[in-house]
Amino acid sequence: MTLRLEDKQAIVAEVGEVAKNALSAVTAEYRGLSVGEMSQLRIQARNSGVYLRVVRNTLARRALEGTDFACLQDTLVGPLLLAFSQQEPGAAARLIRAFIKQNEKLVVKAVALDGQLLAVNELEKLADLPTRDEAIAMLIAVIKAPITKLVRTLAEPQAKLVRTLVAVHEKSNT
Repeated sequence: MTLRLEDKQAIVAEVGEVAKNALSAVTAEYRGLSVGEMSQLRIQARNSGVYLRVVRNTLARRALEGTDFACLQDTLVGPLLLAFSQQEPGAAARLIRAFIKQNEKLVVKAVALDGQLLAVNELEKLADLPTRDEAIAMLIAVIKAPITKLVRTLAEPQAKLVRTLVAVHEKSNT
């Protein structure tokens, strides 16, 4: 399909804007996937807050210029899809990892986080990052732990006194 210049400029502008605001990116080769499988991947991406787009490599290179993901330009070879995490750094990696478990035809080519090109095997580490809600829960647990321990420590002398009194009372009744 031939694209007009205006269409190409629109694609470059759209992908470039998404890349400027994205937290991480994953490129994957989709060779061998059916249209139905690609549609399923797109639906999952939409539901998980991941921008997923198949773009010509020349347009993708232009779109990534001047963004944190310019490091991906050398890896843009072959039929690739771009997945950008927009809300959580690990969202795109989790999406791609889950889809690869169902369909091994999707092959990860590059992973980028904060302007750094990561090794392909680091997809797992990126996918294992906690979600925003999980990170907040972990932070609250860390903040809450010392307070809980302090309350237990302060309450222990009274609890020990009560246990001692109960033991003396039970001993005197027997």
